[in-house]
Amino acid sequence: MSDVRATTLPAEAVHITTNSDTEPFWQYAKEGKLVALQCGSCGHFRMPPTPFCPECQSTEKNWKELSGRGSVYSYAVIHGFPGIPDITLVGAVISLDGAGDARLVTNVVDVDPSEVEIGMEVEVTFSPISDGWQLPVFRPVQG
Repeated sequence: MSDVRATTLPAEAVHITTNSDTEPFWQYAKEGKLVALQCGSCGHFRMPPTPFCPECQSTEKNWKELSGRGSVYSYAVIHGFPGIPDITLVGAVISLDGAGDARLVTNVVDVDPSEVEIGMEVEVTFSPISDGWQLPVFRPVQG
């Protein structure tokens, strides 16, 4: 166990772009809600959001609010970032509870990086980023 805690990039270093397929995800995140795109025809979940369902090709979309919980599917510990040499990040792929096989690429924060492991239960929190948006990041479930 070390004194190092995983964090996320400073707000001003994270910029997003949206389009008609992704903007609802970011609008919900701005409200502190984690959602996943579900096909309105066959129910298949897809992340990132795309115009067509890969299962049935439908353009029907439902945004389903999730519990905000999940588990670490994969991760990497990153020591340093260009221009920010003292930062430690844990980039992760999170399997989202209640969203089928959908996964979200994000960060695990507020944790000693040596304690992160595949299958670790996590919950969403939102980190402010540029232009008033909120970035969904995850921290270990307490207790």
